[in-house]
Amino acid sequence: MNEPLITPELVQKHNLTQEEYTRIIGLLGREPSHTELGVFSVMWSEHCSYKNTRPLLKTLPTKSPKILVGAGEENAGIIDVGDGLAIAFKIESHNHPSAVEPFQGAATGVGGIIRDIFTMGARPVAALNSLRFGEITNSDVRRLFSGVVSGIAHYGNCFGIPMIAGEVYFDKSYEGNPLVNAFCLGVLRHEQIVRGAARGVGNPVFYVGPATGRDGLAGAAFASQDLTEESSQQQRGAVQVGDPFMEKLVCEACLELLATGAVAGIQDMGAAGLTCSTCETAARAGTGIEIELDKVPQRGAGMTSYEIMLSESQERMLIIVKKGREAEVKRIFDKWDLPWAEIGFVTDTGRLVVRHGGRVVVDVPASKLTDESPVYHRESLEPGYLTGVREFSLSGIRDLTEPGSVLPTLLAWPTVASKNWVYRQYDHMVRNGTVVCPGSDAAVIRIKADSLPPLPGETLNDVGLAQVPDKYVAMTVDCNGVYCYLDPYEGAKAAVTEAVRNLACSGAVPLGVTDNLNFGNPHNPELFFQLKESVRGLADACRAFDTPVTGGNCSLYNQSPAGPIDPTPTVAVVGLIEAAEHITTQWFKQEGDMVLLLGEAVDLADPLQGLGGSAYLQVIQNLKTGSPPRCGLDQAKKLHETLLELIRAGLVKSAHDCSEGGLLVAIAESCISRNDGRGTPALLGAEIDLSKVEGGARLDALLFGETQSRVVISVSHEAVDLVLKRAYSKGVAAAAIGRVGGGHLRLTSKQGCWAWDLGALHDGWWNSIARAMR
Repeated sequence: MNEPLITPELVQKHNLTQEEYTRIIGLLGREPSHTELGVFSVMWSEHCSYKNTRPLLKTLPTKSPKILVGAGEENAGIIDVGDGLAIAFKIESHNHPSAVEPFQGAATGVGGIIRDIFTMGARPVAALNSLRFGEITNSDVRRLFSGVVSGIAHYGNCFGIPMIAGEVYFDKSYEGNPLVNAFCLGVLRHEQIVRGAARGVGNPVFYVGPATGRDGLAGAAFASQDLTEESSQQQRGAVQVGDPFMEKLVCEACLELLATGAVAGIQDMGAAGLTCSTCETAARAGTGIEIELDKVPQRGAGMTSYEIMLSESQERMLIIVKKGREAEVKRIFDKWDLPWAEIGFVTDTGRLVVRHGGRVVVDVPASKLTDESPVYHRESLEPGYLTGVREFSLSGIRDLTEPGSVLPTLLAWPTVASKNWVYRQYDHMVRNGTVVCPGSDAAVIRIKADSLPPLPGETLNDVGLAQVPDKYVAMTVDCNGVYCYLDPYEGAKAAVTEAVRNLACSGAVPLGVTDNLNFGNPHNPELFFQLKESVRGLADACRAFDTPVTGGNCSLYNQSPAGPIDPTPTVAVVGLIEAAEHITTQWFKQEGDMVLLLGEAVDLADPLQGLGGSAYLQVIQNLKTGSPPRCGLDQAKKLHETLLELIRAGLVKSAHDCSEGGLLVAIAESCISRNDGRGTPALLGAEIDLSKVEGGARLDALLFGETQSRVVISVSHEAVDLVLKRAYSKGVAAAAIGRVGGGHLRLTSKQGCWAWDLGALHDGWWNSIARAMR
């Protein structure tokens, strides 16, 4: 148990500055032990302390009458959905681990976010993911992509949670540093909310779950530094190894235990493992914790106190039990055949005290670790490349005259193409609550009685017998990183707006947001500018739509030797649908229905007419530049509210938002995206006439520009006049642009007529990623 001498080099290896180390000495009044140095390094990492982002996060709107547990309070936010029911949800990243070990990195990202949910007392019932990779033509990217998707599928399928939605983007900026953001949502009653606080002096502290190993060692610190070839090789041990079957047992055992009322506090051992779970629970309650490491179950022989405290071995929980009720913990965990150990107790000292081998190896004030980490106000400087972005014009780009080959090319572009290669590996029907499967603008689940955790005295056989009103919850995850690269403020606004628009297209009113801020090194002023402006955009958009941020994750240092990733402030938005008949999907439903466009066909006040940063410029013109389409929040809100009113009135048969690829891509997807659940397409053509809405727009902008706040809907022939009248009365532009029917997509404009075979369009769109992965 001889500990290494603490030198400036050792401090630097722990990703602490000399100033931070001096501060640690000041807080302790002495030199730290080696284990204490490790404890401070993980708790003061960006991943755990948000030391570079905390001032920015305070600018986000986090309040709402519906919020029961708010941002930063606990492991996940909780929102009231009525009738005494609530939902808990959160998104988190596992980027660096997935770059090093894609299968386990992604799998344990899923496991970690699931634990965040059931730690709150909620039953996990749905999961999403947001993924970013380099160009799919790169063989190493395909290896990472395949490994990540396999890891997500393995963990989710084995645990038994439906993976019901997500997004996948491909861009060169993510080569060497993929993004893997995992979201989970759970359900509970108001009275079942539990807290992660070590309350009750003298209460015993239990460790439950599998033994601690050397995997995942200091993973939080690894996630808080730039990713290089050297660090990747050195930090393979920082990647955890997951066991989804064990997690399922832990989840059920914890939910059963919580129903007994014997728990005073509970916390999962996620980032920073035993360190974080002990000091955070103590700090939240204003108490202290004393633990004995010799009592901690260990997989490895001769593990040091440093290794035990910093290991991030998976599927472990820390439970503070009400004194005198220890037998209930032992009984339930023995029933589920799960390891447990009583390792310590709650004190009134306010300190985290750790003993190992008969001596004290850690003795620090808990609140100093969690609440008094350094906070930095980084320098912000507008990147020089933005000057060229703003100066870009279409003067050197010839307008399109023949769109025949452009539409199938964009539909087959992996970022736009169907992601069925991904989601067909996921079980999205397990638990039998999925109403809208992957492949539409938003996924929808039904909250049923058996979605809820057990009540006191209930067994698994009893759960589901209680009568609860059906609730329909919609969810989506969105962000266009290219928009954020070209204009971080407008791009972040557009991310929230698109997510809310996706919910509106499904018939849902948005309730709240959880965000995952994926950015480069904050010490670079130009990269910090991207972060600062993106947060400003998120804050403005969330206020506009009354969607408070309930929590999330900051993932910085996302860069490889090739450079930083595009700024990617991913947002997951959750909404509520009032009635089953309001649930709406994106594909056309019936021959003879009319196709309408809500919103302006082209923003003619935009010099680039919606082509800045568009898929068209990237794929057809090989350009990644131009100011992205403007995102007018007031107009977007009018559109969303109008669409929801039309859906509730029973006037809308399908609704699909216009995003990547523009108007013609959205119309084509409405024709080809429906299938029978086994991948067999149910194609339904359309005849479209844009001559009345194109004004003076360029043809490329009309068809493929990405002007914001537009939705393609289909309605019955009899409803057209009423829909148009209602839209006009709300100040929303609207026009009838075609009719559903036939085996082709036919297009007429002032500049010509074209037609595409639906089978060919579907083949390229549906099979593009699968062909690239062969």
